[in-house]
Amino acid sequence: MDRIAKLRSRLPQDFTAALVTDDISRHYLLQFDAGDAGVLLIFPEASYYIIDSRYIEVANRDVKDAKVELETNRPQQLRELLAKHGAKRLMVENTLSLAGYTLWQKELAGVELVTGDTLTDAIQGCRCIKEESEWKDICTAQSITDAAFTYILERIEPGRTERELAAELEYFMRKNGAARMAFETILITGAKTSMPHGVPGEEKVKKGDFITMDYGANYNGYCLDMTRTVAVDSVTEEMKNVYDTVLKAQLACCAAAKAGQVGKEVDKIARDIIYQAGYEGCFGHGLGHSLGLEIHEKPGYSMKSEAVVQAGTIMTIEPGIYLAGKFGVRIEDTVLVQENGIVIPGNSPKELIIL
Repeated sequence: MDRIAKLRSRLPQDFTAALVTDDISRHYLLQFDAGDAGVLLIFPEASYYIIDSRYIEVANRDVKDAKVELETNRPQQLRELLAKHGAKRLMVENTLSLAGYTLWQKELAGVELVTGDTLTDAIQGCRCIKEESEWKDICTAQSITDAAFTYILERIEPGRTERELAAELEYFMRKNGAARMAFETILITGAKTSMPHGVPGEEKVKKGDFITMDYGANYNGYCLDMTRTVAVDSVTEEMKNVYDTVLKAQLACCAAAKAGQVGKEVDKIARDIIYQAGYEGCFGHGLGHSLGLEIHEKPGYSMKSEAVVQAGTIMTIEPGIYLAGKFGVRIEDTVLVQENGIVIPGNSPKELIIL
């Protein structure tokens, strides 16, 4: 699919030119990843990808929807292209830094830079609804992540450190097809599980601990996000009650979520269950977020989200309960939102596992 054409359809009819400098947005539109290299210049009738010599060969091979030009003198090349297409107004993204804006003002003197949210919102609108190829990549990332869960369960035992287990989990995923991790792996044990974003350290697994694993593979640029909490040897009645409450909330949201809902409506389903169980104030983060080329994209499921989640959006559903200094539980799936419900690509069990 020509994603640049899709973007044009979302821009004002009178737009004359747009400059895309954000790495992820450029990756999305070109279906080509050169990190922070190059700029994409879009006109109603043509588009140009200006890229330096490090990537020119592969760009000439892989970029299909823009004319590839070797970067020699980028400001001059941009000025010449803007003049060629008669464009005196240039839309830029709202993610552009003040330094970047000042630089473009200087290098493109005489061209009006059009700021605001229009260009960024149009790109985000395109990225929000995933194509079949994007969904397939996320499903592949999910299969790697599921396999890693099965693998690591057989290696968790008292005496092993969080950092050691996290490294083994990541190595397995890289060995089995992950390009990289979707984000920094969270694998924490004991009292640290009350920290939603705890960092793996030298703490050792002990009997009676919860272990929370929040991790995911990145495949072909696309991120997967999954959390599972398991126990070692035994659990207390309180631990079981908390786990069962989080699982009830997660399953209820998975059963209710569908296209057309406002983000805060789905968040409320989980929050009501958790609060009614006596844990008000113990679920501090939102229920979930969209993801794709980035691990956190828009829209979100949260207490304040007024965004309507559309069919084709990929979201996470991840309620949790965190009892400071004691333990915490989070259960998370990545899901595809459809008109009448969701699809969960993963198959890692969610019922309490006691190793």
